[in-house]
Amino acid sequence: MTGALHTGLMLFSFVVVCESEPTHAGPDRAGDLHEQSKLLHLTSNWAFHLVNESLDFSGADRFCRGQFSSLVPVEQSEDRGGVLELLQQAAHRTPVWVRDPAKAASKPLALSKQYLQFPALNFPRDSREGFARVNMSFPALSSISVCVRVQWNPEWNEVSTIFSYAAPVFTNEFQLRGQVDMQGRILLALIIHGKHLPYKASFPNDGDWHHICVTWRLSNGHWAIYVDGDKKDMGSGSDTSRNIYGDGILILGQDQDSFGGNFTEPFFGNITDLNVWNMSLEARHVRALSACSSKTQELLFSWNLEHVSSHPVVSEVQALLFCPVHQQMELQGCRTLQGGSDQPPLLGLTDCSDPLPFICRSSRERFLKMKQIRDSQTSQPTAFMSQLLKLSNHSQAVLGQQPSGRGSLSQVSALLEVSVQALQDTQQEGLQPADMVSLIQLLSLAANVPTQPPTKETSIQELSQHFISVADSIISADNTLKWQAIKEVVSGPMDVVNTIDQMVTSLSASLMAETDHMTILRPNIKLEVQQQWLQGGSRGSSESRGSSFCGPETERLTNLDCISVPNQKIQDLHNNGFHKLTLVNTWYGSLRPLFNREENITMVPTVTDGSQRYLGTVLGSSLISTTVLGDDQPLSTAVSFQLQHRVQNPTGTVYDPVCAFWDFDLNPEAGGWWNTRGCDIVSKHHGYTVCYCNHTTNFALLLQVYEAQRSPENEKALQVLTLIGCGVSLCGLLFTFILFIAVGVPKSDRTTVHKNLIVALSVAELLLMCSDWASANEAACFMVTALLHLFFMASFSWMLVEGLLLWSKVVSVNISEDRRMKLYYIIGWGLPVLIVGVTLAVSVDEYKAEDHCWLNVKTDTIWAFVGPVVFVLAVNAVVLCRVVMVTVSSARRRAKMLSPSSASKMQTFDLTWVVTRPVLILLPVLGLTWLCGVLVHLSVVVAYVFIALNALQGLYIFLVYAVYNTEVRNAIKRIKEKRKALSFTNCSQPTSFLPSQRAPITSWGRSPPAPSSPDTSDTSGPPSSTSTSLVIKNESFRKESFVSFSLKPASGNQVVQLTGYKPSGC
Repeated sequence: MTGALHTGLMLFSFVVVCESEPTHAGPDRAGDLHEQSKLLHLTSNWAFHLVNESLDFSGADRFCRGQFSSLVPVEQSEDRGGVLELLQQAAHRTPVWVRDPAKAASKPLALSKQYLQFPALNFPRDSREGFARVNMSFPALSSISVCVRVQWNPEWNEVSTIFSYAAPVFTNEFQLRGQVDMQGRILLALIIHGKHLPYKASFPNDGDWHHICVTWRLSNGHWAIYVDGDKKDMGSGSDTSRNIYGDGILILGQDQDSFGGNFTEPFFGNITDLNVWNMSLEARHVRALSACSSKTQELLFSWNLEHVSSHPVVSEVQALLFCPVHQQMELQGCRTLQGGSDQPPLLGLTDCSDPLPFICRSSRERFLKMKQIRDSQTSQPTAFMSQLLKLSNHSQAVLGQQPSGRGSLSQVSALLEVSVQALQDTQQEGLQPADMVSLIQLLSLAANVPTQPPTKETSIQELSQHFISVADSIISADNTLKWQAIKEVVSGPMDVVNTIDQMVTSLSASLMAETDHMTILRPNIKLEVQQQWLQGGSRGSSESRGSSFCGPETERLTNLDCISVPNQKIQDLHNNGFHKLTLVNTWYGSLRPLFNREENITMVPTVTDGSQRYLGTVLGSSLISTTVLGDDQPLSTAVSFQLQHRVQNPTGTVYDPVCAFWDFDLNPEAGGWWNTRGCDIVSKHHGYTVCYCNHTTNFALLLQVYEAQRSPENEKALQVLTLIGCGVSLCGLLFTFILFIAVGVPKSDRTTVHKNLIVALSVAELLLMCSDWASANEAACFMVTALLHLFFMASFSWMLVEGLLLWSKVVSVNISEDRRMKLYYIIGWGLPVLIVGVTLAVSVDEYKAEDHCWLNVKTDTIWAFVGPVVFVLAVNAVVLCRVVMVTVSSARRRAKMLSPSSASKMQTFDLTWVVTRPVLILLPVLGLTWLCGVLVHLSVVVAYVFIALNALQGLYIFLVYAVYNTEVRNAIKRIKEKRKALSFTNCSQPTSFLPSQRAPITSWGRSPPAPSSPDTSDTSGPPSSTSTSLVIKNESFRKESFVSFSLKPASGNQVVQLTGYKPSGC
């Protein structure tokens, strides 16, 4: 029963073993349960479980994840208190693994492209006499470490000595030998104090450079052999009575049957980077050295050919070594905690490969739910579990005796096989939630099983087939409701995806031992593993077959879900010295229904133009993944993929795709979350999207759901109205500009500003009308977008100038007219050019929208237009309010002076309206009607109002600046009078009395004060008994300038002359 209770940590193993083994006597069982209770501690929020089985750090982390928990962190006081109470409760005083949140979780990262050049010695095969001697005196050594890089000659298959150390009193003191076995691998063996240890550690005879380290220490006789950073062999020698003798000779490439001579076992190949320490290096130091890290420990001998003498046949060469420096290697050690009742807690760092106990932490709710499932499976097994118990009674009993439930490869394979059989036998009954939890734990166990060569009873291919079959049954769309039932225990279906990634990565070398291509196809999963030899190898040629992978073909889909590694990235791996490339590609077709649609994916919505309202984000495609292994180690490289949209568009909604990947480290407690870092959309098409990401992982499309605020009919109507309005507006602007030129309106700062505004707005509206035709050509559309941005910005800049000019005429700005116009030109044309230029320089790739010729509203580029527009509208609004206040205040004071007190209130109200009415006409000219654009998303009615006000802006300008403009009308009147005068001249009449066309006229309601009547104006007409002229003098104007108002209280047709505008009938 003890073995069964050990496996109680794994729910699946616990259930099967307890049901398949006889129950022991009550007292024994009670005692076991009491011991187990000491390993568990519950708080108000968490459950802490001490696993009293020793694993390395990565194994402990995987084990906790397999139990739907995680290694406990100790940063929070609640966690630290719970851990210490558990350790005291269990009387545990040795260190345990804990998690360090500050250290990023291990993930495949791009290898550094680091080449190092070493001086090396070449030992040619044409001579058996070659050797090299290290010229230094060695002291007696109680510990020693020797590391060297070796390139073995593949054509040599006899016993060779890499190095030998002989003392005057004992020749075979310390020696490393190698020989080729029947499988073509180099086997290594140590000789210590003349004792020949077995050949066990090995590396492939592939002609590559390999890093070899050997260590020994006197204290316990412990020795170890490391190959390429991994410990391949170790043990403790029986002869620990003395040090290694000093004053010896260290020879490279030969043995020493006598002190310093009598060589009989030559080495053929290259040797470099030999270093010797008078200490036994730890495993993490050896891994760091293998990865070309700097040597931090004090050396007894450091590689330097000046201190090495060699035989004439041995030549010096330069070795260019590619050093795969893994950025995520935990060279500094992993965190541990040690505590007990009689000592304070102590945090430390330990070699991550050391086996230690550990503590897993899960939420209290998850633990109680797990306990409920375990109890239900024990008391009332489901149909699947009952069938599994019947089929796996023998094999599971063997598995239950393994430490922590970690069985051998053959045992796990057998258990997967009977699980597949049980699934087939109970297909009609289906899986229950408790069955799914048990199977997910089984997959976690199988994914982390220790790798070893397959035996006769086990085939790695069969294990993979069974593994995928079990995973396929779990993520079937038929289990959607059951996934909801176990969401308190299992983070989600991505836990299954993670186990598949771990399994294939772990077993890839064995899977591809006899083939270069393998495919496993199930209804919901397609797995493909392909192997390529980038620089030649034992199989195949150096030519790549390509890296494209696609999901299964279906009749409903015209475009497949596909993913590929760009050819240039594969070439980069080739250039970086990798020989073998393994691509693990997986497609999952049924995950989308398993994600709870009620829980929207948290994501910032894409900026829209107000025509759509953001509703949420959902998973909208299949999941596809690529794992890249370079020489059997995980790498990260860029990939491109295309995925079909698998969500139907209900009426009134639209979808916007987002390229994303599942980040297991983003929210570890929840099993991960979606992330978009490093992923971009290449192109969007009807029904599918093409993406590019700069890393490898599990990818999918997230669809942002929007509710259409306007129907297609309204959209069409708005487009038509915009086109018509722009046409009318353009005609009005052109007629206004022609009138300004043709009738000879006198030059002034006001007319110059009007002309520039008309030109900018005319070009902008013309480009807007042509933008639909330009959208078919990418280059033309980009140019139209830039020009639209420029001229609309120029339009608003000149609207700002209109406001500043109005301020200068009414409120007063002490600046000369010439200097003022220079400033106006800088604002009107210089500022737009600057804004557009900077925007193009900063975000040229994200400048244009994807489907029309305008700025990209989905990025911050749109603020290069919206920001300045909002600023202009704010300034002009302030100007307009201030102008109204000044004019109304001045008019009230004058009216109070001229009107009887009995009628002052009525006249004050009428006067306010008289002053305000012409000012309100300036709203379209100053661009203030664009404020409606902020509210278009509220109602379609506001959109129609916005179109009407702004598409017809040119018509308003035509009416204000041409039809009802006093200057234009006076100029036309003078032309008519001149024509009459010319007609009269033809009848021999003198013409000297005719007024000159260039005679000065009033501007902004200004007129020179008449000598006879300072209260009259040339724009008010002759005074009469029913009309009173009101003139307000502004000290900031020229001395002869006045602001004139024509007051007609009797008729109510009052006019304020602010713009040269006077309604008909005045």
